[in-house]
Amino acid sequence: MVKRCFWLLFILCSITNLYAKEVHQVVKVDLTKNWQFSQANKNEWKTASVPGTVHQDLISHNALPNPFWGLNEDKIQWVENFDWEYKTTFTLSSEDLAYGGAEIFFEGLDTYADVYLNGGLLFKADNMFVGYKKDVHSLLREGENRIHVYFHSPINYVLPQWASNGFDYPADNDHHEKKLSIFTRKAPYSYGWDWGIRMATSGIWRPVYLSLYDVAKVDDFFIDQKSISSTKAELNIELEINSLEDIDDARLELLYGVDKDFEILVQTISLEKGFNKINLPLEIDNPKLWMPNGWGNPTLYDFGLNLKNKEGEIFASKNVRTGLRSIRLVQDPDSYGNTFYFEVNGEAMFAKGGNYIPDDALLPNITSERYQTLFKDMKDANMNMVRVWGGGTYEDDLFYQLADENGILVWQDFMFGCTTYPHDPVFLKRVEEEAVYNIKRLRNYASLALWCGNNEILEGIKYWGWNKRFSADVYKQMEQGYDILFYDLLANLVSKYDKNRSYVHGSPFSANWGRPESWKSGDSHNWGIWYGRKPFESLDTELARFMSEFGFQSFPEMKTISTFAEPKDYQLESDVMNAHQKSSVGNELIEASMNRYYKVPKEFEDFVYVGLVLQGHGMRHGFEAHRRNKPYCMGTLYWQLNDSWPVVSWSSIDYYGNWKAMHYQAKRAFAPLALNAIVEDNELLIYLLSDQLEAYNTLTLEYEVYDFYGKRLSKEEVKDLSITANTSKLLERVELANLINSSMQDKTFLNMKIKHQGRVLVEDQYFFKYTKDLDLPKAQISSKVKRIPEGIELTLKTRVLIKDLFIETPIQGARFSDNFFDLLPGVVKKIKITSRDVEGLQNEKLKFTHIRDTY
Repeated sequence: MVKRCFWLLFILCSITNLYAKEVHQVVKVDLTKNWQFSQANKNEWKTASVPGTVHQDLISHNALPNPFWGLNEDKIQWVENFDWEYKTTFTLSSEDLAYGGAEIFFEGLDTYADVYLNGGLLFKADNMFVGYKKDVHSLLREGENRIHVYFHSPINYVLPQWASNGFDYPADNDHHEKKLSIFTRKAPYSYGWDWGIRMATSGIWRPVYLSLYDVAKVDDFFIDQKSISSTKAELNIELEINSLEDIDDARLELLYGVDKDFEILVQTISLEKGFNKINLPLEIDNPKLWMPNGWGNPTLYDFGLNLKNKEGEIFASKNVRTGLRSIRLVQDPDSYGNTFYFEVNGEAMFAKGGNYIPDDALLPNITSERYQTLFKDMKDANMNMVRVWGGGTYEDDLFYQLADENGILVWQDFMFGCTTYPHDPVFLKRVEEEAVYNIKRLRNYASLALWCGNNEILEGIKYWGWNKRFSADVYKQMEQGYDILFYDLLANLVSKYDKNRSYVHGSPFSANWGRPESWKSGDSHNWGIWYGRKPFESLDTELARFMSEFGFQSFPEMKTISTFAEPKDYQLESDVMNAHQKSSVGNELIEASMNRYYKVPKEFEDFVYVGLVLQGHGMRHGFEAHRRNKPYCMGTLYWQLNDSWPVVSWSSIDYYGNWKAMHYQAKRAFAPLALNAIVEDNELLIYLLSDQLEAYNTLTLEYEVYDFYGKRLSKEEVKDLSITANTSKLLERVELANLINSSMQDKTFLNMKIKHQGRVLVEDQYFFKYTKDLDLPKAQISSKVKRIPEGIELTLKTRVLIKDLFIETPIQGARFSDNFFDLLPGVVKKIKITSRDVEGLQNEKLKFTHIRDTY
């Protein structure tokens, strides 16, 4: 029988129990201390860090050079060819051993590892993507206990498997001549990528601890959201409990609520010795819904579970935090083909964001502060979705917690990318264990919007020439393996363990950037502006239903380049620059596209700056084209959000956390309300792009033509405009010749404003010519610097137009309220610059760069 109790005193007491330190009745022994490591069989033991990797430990002992510097990537490759050993000891008392249950948990082992405890083989690990829990009660000793972990070389361990295979898989990211990576359930990017260093790591890469418990433990606590609306949330609480004994009348207390405003559900349950599964239906009236960034608050509910004995003592407990919401991927037939968009709480959402790769080549280097900064960067740039790409790893729980807290939906790939994979029984068993582990680990997160089977494998099978590289029999096996892995195994596991969440077999779902007939359904990866060498304007017409990848490269700014190169290396094709440019055609493509839109500078530093500007404006052109064509196109996720090391890449944020021009342009293009002008057939079209869930009436569009010296040449107003919620609308169409004489287009710009009740809601500019064709005047900047507690406030003014002003500071990771912007003549602009290193920021000299300076 279920009982509800709302007595304040009882609730307060229960909440106190829920959050008290002794509530779990579990002793959790941290096993990340006092580790040592050695190359196998050398017995040369040195201190080690856990979590960590062999590479990090070797670096800390000066046995490896900085892998990011210069040409050092080649000097670290030997590590992957050797076995490594780790060991530690921990001490237990007789009181510890009195507990009825003991479980050790390795949250992550990279990758092939034999784990021993007190002389016994606990298990053999063979998957980086799963955690390993083992009952160790019978193996523990009073006093000193010993753990020994033997890591096999991820290269040598699979050589026999490769030798028996008969062909090399098309794993072009894997720089090893034998393409060994596909046999190993290990982060694919660690074998190298077209933006990544090869660093095939080994080590205890996530925490390890020992849990001592009595009576029972809660292994899983799942909030199954069966039906969610603004009036009612229908939930099913699924519990998995492992009990050490039969218990007839345990008291189960479930507390739930927002901001400590809790309600409680009480039930008496029986537990059998061993595994128990319990379902608790729960309804919440008028729930506070979790909303994505830009639409409202990402409200999170706390759920707390206590299990008590007859005496009222808590013997097991567990807490979960999640948001109540409905999210589904809508793929319905329409007059074009099939839709592809996310519906959140009944509203169609235009997805704005980027593709996330692992934030470091050495995963344990990623701190909680780095995760927090990254999500702030996404939120500040008006993003509402991030795709966790299938060549990295299933992220740390903190990643998804922060996604929940910031209202950022997560498109989650399974970790398969850009190559076919085996489908033998042992491999499929590993994949099943990996999928079940991560589905159950992540399914409570409100932000998790989609499970996706893989990245670009079906596209590779269809279009990358594998049918010519391999025999007909091998190619047929590849097709069959795809069906087994992605249409059957993973689809069925998602349906079984996370049935209310959408799944697609792969991305792109059906589209290929070189085949327009495929753009009408599913998501697309449009690489026309990169591999296709097309102009950015091609994005106006090469439209997909959802753009889940497209990108263009740039160098990072000079202060980041200086962390891996010396001034003598500051040349486009120096050995060091080429070592940090993993795309074989990258530098040439950047220069060719730059020549189309800009005057190509002669100096390397200027080339780097103009390349940043080029990437920013070019990618913004795509963002706006996608939003402008809503609802046909309902998402733009660019490649790529971040970097795993200091490198030339497609990222909008470099390895040290510096925003490139593209991130500032994304912030502008992704604003809840944005203006966008485009010329078609000699007409200027002005659009208002809205992602807001409110309509606007009595709007005024004001657009003015100015010359580069601040003189206004014309002004027009269009009044009493309106726009419905969550749409994009053409506001004005004007003949270009009637707006500005062709002879003046290289000396003028259009300033556009949307006003509502006299207040400017959004303002933007449009230039009539490519930047290289503008008659930009020489300029001087008037600047004043004011110290503030967080850093500095900069006041800027100019008498003439300054195009694409870049403010530089040598402080890595400094944050600018704005950067890479046009400073308009006569307009005072205030910029706030903040940093953790406030003193350093306040004492360093700023540098200003703009387009005219590079001539």
